[in-house]
Amino acid sequence: MKCVLAGSRYFGATVLEALRREDGVEFVQVIVPAADDRLALAAQKAGLPVHVLANPKVVPGDAIPEGTDLIVAAHTHARISPEALARSRLGGVGYHPSLLPRHRGIAAVEWTILEGDPIAGGSVYHLADGWDAGAIAAQDWCFVARGESARDLWERALAPMGLALLGRVVRHARDHGTLPAETQDARFATRAPMIRRSVVLTEDAPAATTSLVVTVMGPDRPGIVRLLSDRAQRFGANWTASRLSRLAGEFAGMVHFEVPPENADALAASLRGLESSGLKLMIAKSDSAHAPAGLRGIDLELVGDDRVGIVSKLTHLLAEAGISIENIHTEIVGTTPTGPRTFKVMAHLLVPNALSSEELRRRLEPLASEMKVDIALGDRAG
Repeated sequence: MKCVLAGSRYFGATVLEALRREDGVEFVQVIVPAADDRLALAAQKAGLPVHVLANPKVVPGDAIPEGTDLIVAAHTHARISPEALARSRLGGVGYHPSLLPRHRGIAAVEWTILEGDPIAGGSVYHLADGWDAGAIAAQDWCFVARGESARDLWERALAPMGLALLGRVVRHARDHGTLPAETQDARFATRAPMIRRSVVLTEDAPAATTSLVVTVMGPDRPGIVRLLSDRAQRFGANWTASRLSRLAGEFAGMVHFEVPPENADALAASLRGLESSGLKLMIAKSDSAHAPAGLRGIDLELVGDDRVGIVSKLTHLLAEAGISIENIHTEIVGTTPTGPRTFKVMAHLLVPNALSSEELRRRLEPLASEMKVDIALGDRAG
């Protein structure tokens, strides 16, 4: 049986490797979005003909060789055109990581997690007009583990399921010359559109305040935070940020206050008065909230699933744009055995005035998409 594989990346390459091992299955063409795609490299290594799409969104009819029996789609974002399907004796099938008709769309696994589905699944379906709406050729299901991320679910269950289902359908087509087909029940259809990771930029007016950064340490006891907050309120100060914790019986932390300039010295003196109660304080005062000449301040917050490489990619991107990191704080939360681990970055950046907010947004969007994180930015005028 002569097949064409249209796909990309790891899953496409894995499908190619698995189906090439099936007796009586021959690939006469492999269709890819780019010459350096992982599937393209795997096909070239296997000595198979490779067709690189001129338009990565559509597979045209002339990409399908005469005599093709079946088109298999594996992680392709290109639409298989009606002309292409007409050149294949059995049409085409694709794998979708959901129990169709549920979660039709490009982000099926992500929406499975967002909706809290206890059961997930995979479907091999007939390629046809409509959004993943073709008849079902094969289907299977699995449980979703508690605390599992979309990536975890895909790698643990849905990718292996896709390989098994595609193998089953291709063998059926080889042995019987037909494809199973069960019409989807549209009453249960839901949509799973792309989840766009947005970059939000907010320009703030200059703050006419003085900054006090207070480091405090001493024997832990109830009421320390109340003592700090009471003095801040008394002098009209805003408690803008803090890192406070109990370590080995000691209270330690850092607080950033923004206070009217005329009250800064009085607040500092009042805070130092707490040393008589056994606390140790260090106070740093800054009378200028302005960034250095030619620069403006940006607050950055980044939150996403913990994985290797987030900070490395972020810092490389910032350095290439001429952006300095004035301060940065990172942490991992959710470290229970069954729960997901979330990585957080909070940083203050000094950005060249020549780099517009829209340009910074454009540069950060690919990182947000690639790392599947949400990025929020708040400008501080310099």
